[in-house]
Amino acid sequence: MRGHRHSRDKAAEPAGNVEHESALTPKKAKNAVRVAKVIIPAAVPVVAPLAVRAAGAARDAYDRYQARRMGISVEQLSEYTGRGGALLARIAGAADGLTELRRSPKVTDDDLTFAERGQSTLEQLAASVRAAERMPAARRKAAHRAVAAELEHIESQLLHRLGI
Repeated sequence: MRGHRHSRDKAAEPAGNVEHESALTPKKAKNAVRVAKVIIPAAVPVVAPLAVRAAGAARDAYDRYQARRMGISVEQLSEYTGRGGALLARIAGAADGLTELRRSPKVTDDDLTFAERGQSTLEQLAASVRAAERMPAARRKAAHRAVAAELEHIESQLLHRLGI
């Protein structure tokens, strides 16, 4: 029995040594620094351009994603920045729709009145979104919800009047 316990202790001992050997020691750290001093200067000229291109491609993909989500072109993305950027893009789209309604050959006097009132409302909504940028988060979110609800109403009426 005694020998049996002793062999178990010895069997457990090498595993403990393996863990101790894999730990970072001052000698291993010095070796790693020496290797890094050789590899990094050689690798930077190769890796840096690839990293720059990858970062540029990632930024381009993100910009295209943002523009697609807002329903605008990538060139227009800089016009609609901030937390209310998507709302401002929707407002601009609704304003374009009102312009199309005014130019429609089937436009009625009622449609023209709606377009004038709608344009005035859209200008007020845009001003509200821009003012909300400087508000605390809770107030800004409440303002954005109110603007979105009003915008939804105008968009639905506009689509109905355009026959869509």
